[in-house]
Amino acid sequence: MDDETRRKREADLYEAAYALLSAHGYGGASMLRIAKAAKASNETLYRWYGDKDGLFKAMVRDNAAETRRLLDEAQNSRTDPWTTLERLAPVFLRMILGEKAILLNRAAAADPSGALGATISEGGRHEVMPLLGELMRRLCLDTGGDPRNATDWFLSLLVGDLQIRRVIHDRAALSEQEIENRCKEGLAAFRRLLGSQRT
Repeated sequence: MDDETRRKREADLYEAAYALLSAHGYGGASMLRIAKAAKASNETLYRWYGDKDGLFKAMVRDNAAETRRLLDEAQNSRTDPWTTLERLAPVFLRMILGEKAILLNRAAAADPSGALGATISEGGRHEVMPLLGELMRRLCLDTGGDPRNATDWFLSLLVGDLQIRRVIHDRAALSEQEIENRCKEGLAAFRRLLGSQRT
């Protein structure tokens, strides 16, 4: 199977998995059900992903791929960190507040085993946060600020409580204009906070 065919098959599998996750939760989204819904063999799913946790980890990684790519690119090319942050903010906000991430988090909140929550952390947060931390370290070089504090400030100003409000159906998806405004205002406040840390 060539790469393009596999990517298409994976997209079909992910779509089926998200639909079953929405309808039946993590416990009800079995590998067999996903395979049948995607018109694939159960053996293929196990061969490609190992188990259900492996499949959902791949889905989380796929959802975070553009965020991870921007951070990897910035680290490898040594692009100006502020330029990277301006490019990253809307991509990150769309990813973390998008339907896929919200559906995964809703299912994780309802999963008493904690397995899906651990999978989300391993496939998303544990991969993205170290890269974001490195970007913050570079931003703090001339301010004397703490990169961990900078990371917390950035996430608080950009995301705040929007993700949990989306998860509990208290907030509709953001429009592109709302995303643009949120990023502009959040980054302006973040610059002021970092500026106040200059020694």
